[in-house]
Amino acid sequence: MHGTSSSGVLQAPTFSSEQYFRHLSEENAKKTAALQVKLEKKLGPEYISQRPGPGGGMKLTYVEGWKIINLANEVFGFNGWSSNVVSMTTDFIDFNEQSQRYTVGVSAIIRVTLRDGVFHEDVGYGMLENSKSKGAALDKCKKEAVTDGVKRALRNFGNLLGNCLYDKQYAQEIVKVKVPPVSDREFLHICVVMDFVGDESHDVSPSLIRASFIEDQNLRNESLMSA
Repeated sequence: MHGTSSSGVLQAPTFSSEQYFRHLSEENAKKTAALQVKLEKKLGPEYISQRPGPGGGMKLTYVEGWKIINLANEVFGFNGWSSNVVSMTTDFIDFNEQSQRYTVGVSAIIRVTLRDGVFHEDVGYGMLENSKSKGAALDKCKKEAVTDGVKRALRNFGNLLGNCLYDKQYAQEIVKVKVPPVSDREFLHICVVMDFVGDESHDVSPSLIRASFIEDQNLRNESLMSA
């Protein structure tokens, strides 16, 4: 309800606490529904990688850790989620006297928490064989276990964050899809030119950057020819 005081000054509308919380609940419900729709989508071919299976067997389909982290930032916001190590265990450190090499295995339980407190936990694993250095092997295995755990925890939120790869039919078909070419604009998404005089940033068009690059290359070539 709007109104003015006796002095003619416009007063802000008043809401009861019940109306306020109902409004918040409706907004949260809309955001949750929109997020759910986004998470139900499956990954495009540009996110998919393959590597040989154990013993050189059937190829394994997976998503690299940095891609999933970038995707989580895109979906939840860079400050909308966090991960932490619940526990980490060195499962084994085997030393081969003959080869003087180490084989190490590390497991970690990782928790991914959203801003509203919702979280998922999962286990990640890292293993390295025939390492010359025990310390380097442990370092690599710990990092691998954490990255694997983050990926596995994130997949619990939906298809878009990797759960779709557990659909065998989808995994078999998606690797057959040709990856679409990435446009210049996508590569230059964060590219800016600094105006040091005005201390301002401006978006740069791909054509302008390409033209500047060609001009710079021509100047370099002329310089080399005249040398």
